[in-house]
Amino acid sequence: MKDKNLLRKLSALGFPLFETQEAQDVNQTLAEVVKSKDLRLWEGFPVVLANSAERGLFNYEMTKWYLKKPFDKSCLGTLMVLSLALYKSLNLKFSWADRFYKSLSVEKKKKFNDLLRRLKKDENFKVAHYEMSGRRLKSTFNNYFDRTEARLTDLLSVKEELSLEHALSQVFSPKQKELFLKKLKREKLTKTEAEYFSRVVKKKVWALANPELHRLSRRLVE
Repeated sequence: MKDKNLLRKLSALGFPLFETQEAQDVNQTLAEVVKSKDLRLWEGFPVVLANSAERGLFNYEMTKWYLKKPFDKSCLGTLMVLSLALYKSLNLKFSWADRFYKSLSVEKKKKFNDLLRRLKKDENFKVAHYEMSGRRLKSTFNNYFDRTEARLTDLLSVKEELSLEHALSQVFSPKQKELFLKKLKREKLTKTEAEYFSRVVKKKVWALANPELHRLSRRLVE
């Protein structure tokens, strides 16, 4: 395996054969994996695909655009079907995967069913004339995606915190926001802070908690 640049990019997408954090074009990286014809990288394709798609970075048509040869495009389609079958065999549900499955042709859905049957039995199968191990594919995914999933959860938590932080800043002044969070965490307030919270912040909290105001606000932003 000679393309160290490709390996570094794969590392950033949840298949860390080498550690890296560089920015990249996810779709181009997936296309490079397809073109590599390296079975070790193909085994990691479902990991990178899931990680990229869950972040909203994957675009099938763009990945396909990077592939100029018909054979490579065919390999991409097969690896996509294989990935869907793998997720299904592991009882993993992704909304983007469900949508992609619905777009498959009848022939590819038959291929999906065949691969799913083989994966459930840990059998070997052929992908574009290359033999792959169902057992190794599952093992690779479980080894790498567990770590990736934890990182994704952390990223989502950070995103939610930033969203909450932004929303609070639209309603409260910095000092009011500080008191709101302290009260929420059940931290002790000084006498002055408690008086200010009761006199000013609490009134805003009551307004925010009003279900009718919440309903009307939702209508305005929809």
